[in-house]
Amino acid sequence: QVQLVESGGGLVQPGGSLRLSCAASGSIFTIYTMGWYRQAPGKQRELVCTITSASSTYCQYFVKGRFSISRDNAKNTVYLQMNNLQPEDTAVYYCKATYRENGYWGQGTQVTVSS
Repeated sequence: QVQLVESGGGLVQPGGSLRLSCAASGSIFTIYTMGWYRQAPGKQRELVCTITSASSTYCQYFVKGRFSISRDNAKNTVYLQMNNLQPEDTAVYYCKATYRENGYWGQGTQVTVSS
């Protein structure tokens, strides 16, 4: 089992940047595919970006060119760099670790984009 703690959320103006971090503990971090998801008020949780154990990345079309995902296996941490943030990016952002049929979620971090 793995424990996940997100950080780095906050209030930012449109066009601004934030970097989210997700620190993992309790298991072998390198085996997990890591993902960032988000859930806006009244909406379903949706996938944002993923990164495999081999560091292959994928991001959804609505954040491509603005967001990027990376991992530092030495620090057991995955990052989400978010640039050119827009009000529609406002949501709670969650980190997820997946290995085979097992998935583990963090508690989430709030990102609010507003002027």
